Amino acid sequence: TITFDNGRKFTRHKEVADALEAETYFAHPYASWQRGLKENTNGLLRQFIPKGTDLTAVTDDELRKYQGALNSRPRKCLGFRQPSVVIVELKQAA
Repeated sequence: TITFDNGRKFTRHKEVADALEAETYFAHPYASWQRGLKENTNGLLRQFIPKGTDLTAVTDDELRKYQGALNSRPRKCLGFRQPSVVIVELKQAA
């Protein structure tokens, strides 16, 4: 599923949903808690990239470093396993 914000940037949401074969939902205005995963992920990224940072100044190498750090962090939703380990297990099982 995909939960969208309410804004003009999502006017083509139907095309995205069709391409991904996903159900879509819209959060109520000013209700960030309805976009839990997005808000949680943004919070994790803010540990590395403070709000207001010019994202054009963040290099690909920096992003890869942050990605690696986040994918190595154990997550409660994965039984306190690391996302990087879980993805390897899923690939091997496929």
